[in-house]
Amino acid sequence: MNIMARVFVIVAAVLLANAGPPVNAARHCVMAGGSANMITHDLAVFMAKAALGNSIKGMGAKPVGPIKLKCDSSVPVYCLARQKACK
Repeated sequence: MNIMARVFVIVAAVLLANAGPPVNAARHCVMAGGSANMITHDLAVFMAKAALGNSIKGMGAKPVGPIKLKCDSSVPVYCLARQKACK
C-alpha cells in the first residue's frame, strides 16, 4: 500500500469518527403548559398536572426542571401548570 492510500484511509477514518452530531448540540426546548377548571382546588391541581403531562408527551419531549403551578381562588378553581420540556 503506498503512502497516498494510507493517508486516504486515515483521513477517511477520522472523518467517519467525527460524522455524528456535535457534542454540544442545542436541544429544542419549549415551555409546555396545561390548565384545568374544577370545583375543588385539589382536582384543579391534579387535572392541570395531567394536562401538562399529556402536552409534553404529545410533542415527544421530556420534562426538565420543576413544575410551576398557579391557581386562582375563584369558583370554579382555575389552575395553570407549566414546565420546561426539551426534545
